[in-house]
Amino acid sequence: MQKVLIALASAALLLAAVPARAVDPAPQKAEKADQTPAPFDGDMQRLAEILGALHYLRNICGAHEGDKWREQMQALVDAEMPSGERRRKMIASFNRGYRGFQQTYRSCTPAATIAIRRYLEEGTKISRDITARYAN
Repeated sequence: MQKVLIALASAALLLAAVPARAVDPAPQKAEKADQTPAPFDGDMQRLAEILGALHYLRNICGAHEGDKWREQMQALVDAEMPSGERRRKMIASFNRGYRGFQQTYRSCTPAATIAIRRYLEEGTKISRDITARYAN
């Protein structure tokens, strides 16, 4: 959890499941527990979607950041280490954010600039809220 909070804080601004062995029931319980949604999963999925949108929009608006937002997403996934459905949903959210704007914008527009500003603000708020709510 502490790793997640560190990754969330760094993502504010600026992938591997272990198979359970059939002979040992303990790993299966751990795997099932990992499949249980965390109370902040909805916020994490929204944050992933925002990172995907920023990855696309910042590039077309000439921010020259390369893969910064994709790398932030990867750091979030690495820190959270979700498996199964949780992992799939996080990655799908990132891709949805990216593709949604890719289908709409071919170049930077005033509306794209406004969207960037709003997503930066929302991403910061989500990161702070998760950190404040779930930090020890």
